[in-house]
Formats: sequence, structure tokens, C-alpha cells
Amino acid sequence: MTRKKESLIELRKKMKKKRPDFKRVESWRYKRVKGSWRKARGIDSQTRQKTKSGVKSPNVGYRTPKKIRGLHPSGYEEVRVITKDDLEGLNPKKHALKISSRLGARKRIPLIDYAQKRGFKILNLGISQRELEELEKMLETSVPELADEELLDEDELEELEDFDY
Repeated sequence: MTRKKESLIELRKKMKKKRPDFKRVESWRYKRVKGSWRKARGIDSQTRQKTKSGVKSPNVGYRTPKKIRGLHPSGYEEVRVITKDDLEGLNPKKHALKISSRLGARKRIPLIDYAQKRGFKILNLGISQRELEELEKMLETSVPELADEELLDEDELEELEDFDY
């Protein structure tokens, strides 16, 4: 990441701290009025007339710098990944990955390993490296190995073999 980009990200952080929460007029007063922003349209509305006592409304000056708009706070562009094919054409210096929540552990672990070997940053890893290794070991034990150790009865083994993964 370049120095210019880093300085723009710092600027965005400062701007976000100063930016007010744009709430709908009198949403704090009535329960039926939701807090999400709506433009004031009343005849005598202080917010519409932009008086000092009115609520702040969104304006041009509150927007973030164009070069970093839409980027993750780390400076990377977020990309959602489901399969290894999604990594094709991505640059580890520009893109950071968010692995789809639809993936289970069995498909997630090989994808994480593949992405880390290629040097990608994973934003939603959610577990430490040690936990990841423990999970890999757990998934490596297959049904026949468990049967060799005689941890399972024959009935349980048949049920596991019939189970559709």
C-alpha cells in the first residue's frame, strides 16, 4: 500500500469521527418514526431550512476521498470467495478475501490453505492458526480409520457409510 493511500485512509478515519449520525427528524421523540434518514419536507421544518437548531443533513462535504471509496479499512478491496476458481485473476496486494458463510469446515479449510499459500489476506477467518490445524486433523480422520481403532460398532459404521455428505 502506498503512502498516499495510507494517508487517505487516515483522513477517512478522522472524517468518519466528525461525521454526525444522520437521523430522521424527531425519530428520537416518537417510537413510530424510525431512525433512518429521510429528507425533511415540511413547510416550517428547521431541518429543511437549515437553521442552526435543525438536524444535520447529508451533504457533499461528508463523502470520503474518491480513491479509497469502498475499500476495507485495511486498504484492500474486499472480494467474496466461494471456490478456488474465484481466486483466479485476483492480486494478493490489492484484494482481501471474505470467505462465504455458506461454506462448511470441510470445504473452507482447503480454500483457506490455498489462499494463504498464494499470499491473500483473509478478513473473516474467525479462528486462530492453532484452531485451524486442530480442525484439519479432525477432518483428516476418516470413517475407515475409526473402524480400525474399534471406536465404532458395526451398526454405527454402516450408518456413517450410508450418510450422504
